[in-house]
Amino acid sequence: MQEVKSYWQNYIDGNWVDGGGGQIDVVNPGTGGKLAAQALADERDVDQAVMAARRVHLSGELSDLRPVERGRMVQAMGRYLLEHIDEIAPILTLEQGKPLWEARVEIEGAARYFEYYGNQAETVEGRSIPLGADYFDFTTYEPYGVSAQIIPWNYPVEMTARSLSAALATGNSVVIKTPELTPLSNAWFAHAAEAAGLPRGAVNILSGLGHEAGAALSAHPHVNQIVFTGSVPTGIAIASAAARNVVPCVLELGGKSAAIVHDDADLEVFENDVRWGIFFNAGQVCSAMSRVIVHESRHDELVERISTMARGLSVGPGIERPDFGANMGPMVSEAQRDRAVAMVSDAVSAGAKAAAGGRKMNIPGAYLEPTILTGVSPDMAIASEEAFAPVLSVLTFRDDAQAIEIANGTPYGLVGGVFTRDIDRATQAARQIRAGQVFVNEWYAGGVETPFGGYGKSGYGREKGREALWNYVQTKNVAIRLRR
Repeated sequence: MQEVKSYWQNYIDGNWVDGGGGQIDVVNPGTGGKLAAQALADERDVDQAVMAARRVHLSGELSDLRPVERGRMVQAMGRYLLEHIDEIAPILTLEQGKPLWEARVEIEGAARYFEYYGNQAETVEGRSIPLGADYFDFTTYEPYGVSAQIIPWNYPVEMTARSLSAALATGNSVVIKTPELTPLSNAWFAHAAEAAGLPRGAVNILSGLGHEAGAALSAHPHVNQIVFTGSVPTGIAIASAAARNVVPCVLELGGKSAAIVHDDADLEVFENDVRWGIFFNAGQVCSAMSRVIVHESRHDELVERISTMARGLSVGPGIERPDFGANMGPMVSEAQRDRAVAMVSDAVSAGAKAAAGGRKMNIPGAYLEPTILTGVSPDMAIASEEAFAPVLSVLTFRDDAQAIEIANGTPYGLVGGVFTRDIDRATQAARQIRAGQVFVNEWYAGGVETPFGGYGKSGYGREKGREALWNYVQTKNVAIRLRR
């Protein structure tokens, strides 16, 4: 593994620069020790980045290109990530904690976004509107301009790629605020932009504290569109700041997603869905399967199966887990781990039982045992509040109506799932589950091509799929009066 450099800078207008906000230590959650120092941007740095991006937009250096040319640049960025995956993956693992093989999966997913949206660049087409013989009328799509993108710490590479690729493909310039917990791996997007030949200033990457750099970016008068993934309170603050400038947002604010498991479900297959659904990335996934709502007749068998699986996971430093398998790394920080432990403790005090795990591990680092809670009722906080941890709550139901009622009983609505052999029951549930995406018989079914976003407090707007492109463009209508 390559040596980790001790100090990382921000990237503004094609230059690597220090930050006016000083520095912050990046901690390796696998050991609890310092990994590196990251420069922090202040309001002045944010302004320089936004104005650099605005200059590119106004010049037309990116938006005036033939779309196929712009698309090829976007695709080239994805290829760059794959070509440097052996450099990026260890840094991602060391700063975020996930097993090395999971880091590679994330980088491959990030590259896929650049491939997909690079291919879409030349397909964003307007239409003609018939107004009779005296007029020629048509629509065209134009980029908003400066896209501000505030990235979460759980998937710093893939979430950046998701919004950056779509923004660039449609001709926007971008300012990225990286998460202060996991800022290092974003540096490769700057290298990728340079290698792909993007104009200087088209991609700007800076790290900073949310209440300083994040607030300055979301309130900047020359930002034209905002993408944010994170907590509900922060999303509300960003949307409020954006509203004062009448700036559109895409907000993805997490969830408390449920899998409904009917009495005819294949529980042996479902074990694998639980493995991916709640223990991948130590459960720090906005669309994680954080609740299982199982028919009471299958409860005991299901709990036995998934508890055995959870206890069998190997948990330890991600950098020591290069190979795909039944393993899990630490959470991103001890603070996040301790919050989850407190939620589990409160649930047990309220009457839940830990069928597996439930405790922090007695080793250095931010480790929490893979946890299965039974005896959970819908009124418990653990059943409605996002733990963002490897903690699965198991609830029971008697009939289909009760299952839907429990599934829809939180303020969130990001994803949901139903597991059954009955296609009519599955279809009915898919209609009734209040969520932006519903999985049937496979958690995380779908891919880059499928739209993703929430109902309710899970936010608004859509990422992924062709539908996401419309977040980054605005429609212009041109009506021409013909002389006759």
